[in-house]
Amino acid sequence: MADKPWGGRFSEPTDKFVEEFTASVPFDKRLYRYDIAGSIVHCRMLGKQGIISAEDASKIIHGLEEILDDIDEGRFEWRTDLEDVHMNIEARLTERIGDTGKKLHTARSRNDQVALDIKMYLKDEITAITRELYAVQDVILDKAETYIDVIMPGYTHLQRAQPVLFSHHLMAYYEMLDRDTGRFTDCYKRGDRMPLGAGALAGTGFPIDRSFVALMLRFQGGPTANSIDSVSDRDFSLEFLSACSVLMMHLSRLSEELVLWSSGEFGFIDLPDAYCTGSSIMPQKKNPDVPELVRGKTGRVYGDLMALLTTMKGLPLAYNKDMQEDKEPVFDAADTVRGCLRAVKDILAGLEPNREKMYAAASKGYSTATDLADYLVRKGLPFREAHEVVGGVVRFLIGQGREMDDITLDELKGFHSSIDQDVIACLKVESSVDSRKLTGGTARSVVLEHIRAIKDLRART
Repeated sequence: MADKPWGGRFSEPTDKFVEEFTASVPFDKRLYRYDIAGSIVHCRMLGKQGIISAEDASKIIHGLEEILDDIDEGRFEWRTDLEDVHMNIEARLTERIGDTGKKLHTARSRNDQVALDIKMYLKDEITAITRELYAVQDVILDKAETYIDVIMPGYTHLQRAQPVLFSHHLMAYYEMLDRDTGRFTDCYKRGDRMPLGAGALAGTGFPIDRSFVALMLRFQGGPTANSIDSVSDRDFSLEFLSACSVLMMHLSRLSEELVLWSSGEFGFIDLPDAYCTGSSIMPQKKNPDVPELVRGKTGRVYGDLMALLTTMKGLPLAYNKDMQEDKEPVFDAADTVRGCLRAVKDILAGLEPNREKMYAAASKGYSTATDLADYLVRKGLPFREAHEVVGGVVRFLIGQGREMDDITLDELKGFHSSIDQDVIACLKVESSVDSRKLTGGTARSVVLEHIRAIKDLRART
């Protein structure tokens, strides 16, 4: 048991299966950069505080830097019997510089060490995901501005409701992603507290300087306030997974619409060939596999969140081995989200709307019926009465197999005496769209102003 840092208590070696079953190094080795960075700062602090000599601190730091180079260059052998990333690095350090390497673990535990590593990893991942979110939003802004004159049907209950701008519809997803960015930003802030120094759960009797470590590792929130909470907390991971899940829900909704719109039944858009596949048996097929996979991977990220919630729900304070199960869901969600964001960005960049089919669909389904009801309200009718009158018009047209733009002025006058020549203009889809000039409405002027205001703001920041 000499190679185990905790082996002094035990009289027989760990069972081989138990070593493999409990080892986390196959997945937590990806934290090596954060583990070494945290160890270097911890060692520097130990030297500054006189807990270890300056000579030993310098020797340890140099050894850690060499190990970092070895791992980067693929020269490092990861050992399952050493359990995790921390013990693998510490064991190699001791091999390289002798017993001085054993001083590195003074005034810390693997419990606070792993909390530090995950927090540092998540801060970087959140920064990267936020950057990808901005990139998707940029594509949405460009598409919305380019196709500002394209009209499409808006839907409720997956039935045509009222005409809207294609740009307005796209900008709905911009707003969703903007909220996602806010959630990741909030998650970053709450996780930006430095846990090292909490020890196993009770802190340490050595005169360490936690504020120095927090400053050197760029934790803006300073050190954590309670040592027990510091090692038992995984809220930062859960918040991250929650933000990932909401983001994936938004990407899934967008993907669903891309799948629908690219179908023969809709024909609203053409997806880039590079992001579709064919059929092994049907030569004519162009399958929207990438948006379908984004939609499918949403369930995977939901599973990551539920896995960690379930792991944490019954744990007594403080650290428990169950918490080793926190890393794989976090890694999986981070990788999945970043891949999906890239895919969605590229699909949107190559997407082309079919303006003629969109316009034709917007003109069907009695989509300007509400505009006719609003017209009657402006003529003095209560809305409920106007609604009843227009319902009669729609019922009449359905019976005739005709659309709203087929009805004549004389026929309309037969439904209410207040209807006059000026009604014709309000039944056009262009008039319907451009009449909605309120903040947040679908009028061209409003949508374009919104797009340009966002672009101006982003350019300044």
